[in-house]
Amino acid sequence: MRVLIVNKFFYPRGGDCVVAMATRRMLADHGHEVRVFAMDYPDNDTIPDAAGYASRVDFGGGSSAKLRASARLFGKGDIVKSASEVLDSFRPDVVHLHNVHSYLSPLIGELAHKRGIRVVWTLHDYKLLCPSYSCRRPSGENCEECFSGRLKVVKYSCLKGSRMKSILADMEARVWNRNRLQKMTDLFIAPSAFMHNKMLEGGFSRKKLTVVCNFIDPVKFDCIRRCGVEENPRDYFCYVGRLSDEKGTETMLGAAAEAGVSLKVAGDGPLLEEMRKKYADTPAIEFLGRLGREDVVRLLRSAKASVLPSEWYENNPLGVIESLCCGTPVIGARIGGIPELLDETNGITFTSGNQEELTSIFRNFDHRNSFPRRMISDKAMDVFCRDTHYKLLMDAYSGKC
Repeated sequence: MRVLIVNKFFYPRGGDCVVAMATRRMLADHGHEVRVFAMDYPDNDTIPDAAGYASRVDFGGGSSAKLRASARLFGKGDIVKSASEVLDSFRPDVVHLHNVHSYLSPLIGELAHKRGIRVVWTLHDYKLLCPSYSCRRPSGENCEECFSGRLKVVKYSCLKGSRMKSILADMEARVWNRNRLQKMTDLFIAPSAFMHNKMLEGGFSRKKLTVVCNFIDPVKFDCIRRCGVEENPRDYFCYVGRLSDEKGTETMLGAAAEAGVSLKVAGDGPLLEEMRKKYADTPAIEFLGRLGREDVVRLLRSAKASVLPSEWYENNPLGVIESLCCGTPVIGARIGGIPELLDETNGITFTSGNQEELTSIFRNFDHRNSFPRRMISDKAMDVFCRDTHYKLLMDAYSGKC
């Protein structure tokens, strides 16, 4: 089978890129002919496909650059030529879209559909329902007002707090409306039941939706196998991820400081330096910065529990999946797709944004909780391994689901 993987960037920029890159490796390892279509970008992984990438656009450049980038939003300009060329030269059986808006374009899916090629789209965020991707206003409130089709992105300046960017996002959403996107897509893959249900609420057809969870990176999977499960964890909690408002960073740090527990924080983001200064006199809170794959595994497996305190609609967070594969229970906020990954055997949930409740969980964790770490790992490694994912993805590609 020939599969074209489409994502606007092709380096570990975010979860969408990580999944797209891992999917490429998985398909190639199973003997499929795979090609990638992305935007030309200096940080992209070096692979043979790069010669056929779409040209780079820059929304932060001068007036001519901005005009060219704006045309890309609506599937205009040289994207028509580059998308057509990769479809006609590679002639895929399946086009697998990931994140394609703005820097690339959904146009390639539409061109593929017109050529009779099956189009499958993995949903990493809420862009098809919310022009600003996140269902979250600049004020920090979660919002679903655009689900009804009456777009409010301009009213609240939802895209990065900018009125002009929000106007462009509104225009893009009207051009690439849900009817047009649904017509060109054979199947949408939602990584969580939560995402699946939100797509239904937004008017997408149940017949065109299926749920396939993300899978753990094979390198981390092998590292976990090699390291094994830590039955006697060390006396600390940990967080692995972005430090930003929507991730509940301040709620988590405030709770840890109040509870007087040890918390190791791995990752970077817009709040990193501010939080380092704020908690400089709290030695039990340690900021580790961004860690490599194996260091993340070692951090997770030795922790009493990992924490995912999100305050936005998490989809199918890799942070939870990786922690469970390590055998480490998760303290997760009850929001988005987090609760469907956790039960009384592998974690604890708390009300998203409730610092007092999280503080209590931190304080009482040792007294109340004893988790079967090896069982947690064995179950997660089976559910989230790439072999399980591959079987489900083949059903999606062949039209069996």
